[in-house]
Amino acid sequence: MCKVLDYPRSTYYDKQKEKPENKWKKVNKKLQEDILEIYNESNKVYGAPKIREKLKEKGYKNISIKRVQRHMKKLGIRSIVVKKYRPNSTKKVYEEGENLLNRDFSTTKINEKWVADITYIHTQKDGWTYLASILDLHTQKIVGYSFSKTMDTSLVLRALDNAITTQRPSKGLIIHSDRGSQYTSKEYRKAVETKEFRLSYSAKGCPYDNACIESFHAVLKKECVYLNTFIDYNHARFVLFQYIEGFYNRKRIHSSINYMTPDAYENLCRAS
Repeated sequence: MCKVLDYPRSTYYDKQKEKPENKWKKVNKKLQEDILEIYNESNKVYGAPKIREKLKEKGYKNISIKRVQRHMKKLGIRSIVVKKYRPNSTKKVYEEGENLLNRDFSTTKINEKWVADITYIHTQKDGWTYLASILDLHTQKIVGYSFSKTMDTSLVLRALDNAITTQRPSKGLIIHSDRGSQYTSKEYRKAVETKEFRLSYSAKGCPYDNACIESFHAVLKKECVYLNTFIDYNHARFVLFQYIEGFYNRKRIHSSINYMTPDAYENLCRAS
């Protein structure tokens, strides 16, 4: 057969004698290459569970988390660990306003419940800057956000307008926030109520009531803010845009939505 195929007999027998361990070395080498590729594409934030889900998409159907962990250890890589949110609030409290959400973060459709909050981001030249974010609890997508040098009512109004413009939600949407002055201002409440949405506020002294958006900001800090030194406001704005629009919404998979990205899950919901 070797003569017919013009294939060197010695090469043929060498192939037949290839040891099983050599085959496994090749398999493991390819696996490590794929793990490293997925890890780098995730901005070096994915751990073994999410890397395993991405490997399944590449054809590794029966791969275990432990096996992924072993190879990550050999490669010297690990995920950025985000600590669980621990509330620490010193904000002045708005006495009125009902807690409609009441820690019920479950949803049945997109644009049913949004959560909103503000976080602080430091820059070298411009000092503190402020990011207001709105997250859809159904898709985990950041549907609206605004970035500013000042933490005033216009900051949260721009984030709200951004979310409404892109999502076009129906009447009855619940928008939950803490009782900070920006969210309890007459301007903000009027903007929400004019659209016939429903305002919801965290209970007095209970930041856990808004834990989902606080958790997003914790992830943002670990995966983006703490990995950069922002020169000024414009530098921070560009990097935050890249993270939210380029990575978080479009590429970062979430276990709570079947290891899909927020954008992909939203598209699936809209199509069904």
